[in-house]
Amino acid sequence: MKKKHLAERICIACRAVRPKRELVRLVRTTSGEVMVDETGKRNGRGAYLCRNRACWEHALKHGMIGRTLRKPLTPEEKAALTAYAATLPWFDPRGDQQKEEV
Repeated sequence: MKKKHLAERICIACRAVRPKRELVRLVRTTSGEVMVDETGKRNGRGAYLCRNRACWEHALKHGMIGRTLRKPLTPEEKAALTAYAATLPWFDPRGDQQKEEV
C-alpha cells in the first residue's frame, strides 16, 4: 500500500522541518495585512512558525516575520502577534525543556 504524502514546512525561527499541520501559518494578505492564519487557507504570502513561544519571540525580536513576508510589521501587527505568542507554551528548542515561569 502506498504511503500518503504529508506536506512539510520549515519554521522560520528554528529551521525545523515539521508537518504543515504542526506549525502556525502567518499570512500577508493581498491587502497587505499580516495575520495568523489558523486554517492555512487564506490567500497571500505565508510563513510558518512552531507552536512554541520561544520561536515566536525569536522571530519577532529579529525581524524574521517581516523579512519572510516581505513587509515590515506595523506596531499594531507586532502587538497582535506578540499577544498570540503569549498564549503558546514555551519550550527550549535545544532540549524541549519547559521554561519555568518567574
